Amino acid sequence: MAHYVPPKQGKASQLFDVVVLVVLTVGALFVPLWLGMAGAAKTVAAPVTEPTWEALGQNAAQAAKYEALGYTPETAHDLILARFDYSFSITALLTMIAVILLYYFLILRFSEVEYREVISEKFGE
Repeated sequence: MAHYVPPKQGKASQLFDVVVLVVLTVGALFVPLWLGMAGAAKTVAAPVTEPTWEALGQNAAQAAKYEALGYTPETAHDLILARFDYSFSITALLTMIAVILLYYFLILRFSEVEYREVISEKFGE
């Protein structure tokens, strides 16, 4: 019985694979931020007309840390009071579930094809 020897991959193709994976990873992380789909909250729920550290709900220690970072009550107003929006649409949720399921079944199909190729190489048809 012949011992299975996987095909060799050249250094150029390995480098290409690494570059593609890095680009895809960076894209998956930053494209939603660039499109405004993720990241910090954009809206302030209840703006304060006369911002002070007390009106913003900050104690002396928190105020000192903000001031050490160069913030004043006016500049820290939006940073402190901005809240995340956790709303979503059912359509977007169902679309995401469908995409994940499609990806899962696609990976299963490709894995099955590769598995059958390896078995046929090792043991024949």
